[in-house]
Amino acid sequence: VQLQASGGGLVQAGGSLRLSCTASRRTFSNNGAGWFRQAPEKEREFVATINWNGRYTYYADSVKGRFTVSRAENTVWLQMSSLKPEDTAIYYCAAGRTAFYSSNTQDYPYWGQGTLVTVSS
Repeated sequence: VQLQASGGGLVQAGGSLRLSCTASRRTFSNNGAGWFRQAPEKEREFVATINWNGRYTYYADSVKGRFTVSRAENTVWLQMSSLKPEDTAIYYCAAGRTAFYSSNTQDYPYWGQGTLVTVSS
C-alpha cells in the first residue's frame, strides 16, 4: 500500500487545515489508519486513529476536541481546527496491518511521506 499525504501548509494560530491521505489501492479500505506527527527534535507521536469502517476513532489528549479523523473509500482525512503553534510538525498518515485502530506506531507497516504543518503565533 502506498500512501500520499497532502494538505499541509502555513496557517495562523486559531486557523484550520484539512489533511488528506490517499492510498494506492482500494484494499486500504479494509485497514485501520492513523495520523502521527513529528516536530523538530522530537520523537514521532500519535495524533489520531480510525478503524476500517470509520465507526471507531481515538485521539491524543493534546488534539481531542480540535481534530477530527474520518474516512471514505481509500482516503482518510484529518480536519484540524483551533490550531496552536505547538501543532507545528510534519504529519504522517499510516495504514495498519489490521482492521482495528491503534495508537502504536508498530501496528502500522505502511507510511506516507509526510506533509508539513506550520502554525504561526
